[in-house]
Amino acid sequence: MRGKFITFEGPEGGGKSTHVKELAEQLRAEGRTVLMTREPGGTRLAELIRGLVRDEVDDPPVTRSEVLLFLAARAQVVSQVIKPALARGEWVLCDRFADSTFAYQGYGRGIDVKLLRQLNEFATEGLTPDLTILLDVPLETSRERLAERQAATATSADRIEQAGEMFHRRLREGFLELAKAEPERFVVIDSSGAREEVSKKVRDAVLSLEGR
Repeated sequence: MRGKFITFEGPEGGGKSTHVKELAEQLRAEGRTVLMTREPGGTRLAELIRGLVRDEVDDPPVTRSEVLLFLAARAQVVSQVIKPALARGEWVLCDRFADSTFAYQGYGRGIDVKLLRQLNEFATEGLTPDLTILLDVPLETSRERLAERQAATATSADRIEQAGEMFHRRLREGFLELAKAEPERFVVIDSSGAREEVSKKVRDAVLSLEGR
């Protein structure tokens, strides 16, 4: 039996990494085999690409290059990691996937979303998540959480996090538009509340998937 593919999406500071880990622990406690991965990343090549698109470099990618780099990383992780795991019957939890491309490079950078969908179809060979959990967070809360994280880890904002306020406003609106267009796949959760409350809502969303 094919496994389930669950993606986590949303603006910066929404708690995706935290809730991916918590859901993985819950599913494993129930006896399921779970694979966690992230985008860009998940393979050696994809992790190298992650550094190119997120970190400050002397020669930062232009918008078209940025799109193609993200798609290259996605093609790699889909082929080498995600599809094989699903074929083995595992549950795959991914921190970001194609919807981030549509939101960041489409709504955020202004590239035609229809074109991005066509390119993504090629990169993923048509792979679509069974469930996408959109952890939505207001822009102000996003900024506060990013500042707290940077202070706690003694790091600075990466190249994408440094994009201006209007970019991140368009980004959030884009995610909500994507969710509105596919209500059968998306579950939108307000992640500005307590972590325990958000975690319960995530688990409730996954319970509905288990019966399919």
